[in-house]
Amino acid sequence: MSHILGLLSHPDQEIHNIDKEKESVPYHYVHHVLLLAVIPVVSSVIGTTGFGWHLGTKTIILSQSTAFLLGILFYAAILGAVALMGNVIHWLARDYPQRPSLHRCIVFAGYIATPMFLSGIIALYPVVWICLLVGAIGLLYSGYLLYLAVPCFLDIGKEESLRVSGSIFAIGVVVLELMLVLSVLVWYPY
Repeated sequence: MSHILGLLSHPDQEIHNIDKEKESVPYHYVHHVLLLAVIPVVSSVIGTTGFGWHLGTKTIILSQSTAFLLGILFYAAILGAVALMGNVIHWLARDYPQRPSLHRCIVFAGYIATPMFLSGIIALYPVVWICLLVGAIGLLYSGYLLYLAVPCFLDIGKEESLRVSGSIFAIGVVVLELMLVLSVLVWYPY
């Protein structure tokens, strides 16, 4: 958790600090991902049961039991997305001599997703356009962290890292879009 402020205030230096630590996946999940992934889930549950989703002239308010069940599914999807992106990063790094282990790639993906986790706080008051705006800001900042971190993480030059970080970012956007589509499909009957 100590890296959150560093990633927001001085990301380049913090990325080097993170790279030196060599955290294990269980430690990283317990001390970072599991805690931060709660932010968008709890915010969504509170927002959908207290205020409801504002969709133009229509407001959809969920019961607490429904919101809790959907929150569990959302939490599992977030945790799975971090692991999936770690696998993607590991696969994309296959041709580099300093290829990090799968475990390091998953830890890397968890730190890169930090701004996305933090932007989930906006779901406390779920107005679609505000949530999309703040989510886009979180996504762009995650992309910026990715751009800064890939050269250090893979030990490659800035030019090559632009290609790799762009590929990771594009796949991450696709994964995020799939999660959003699945969320809409799951929430639609309610």
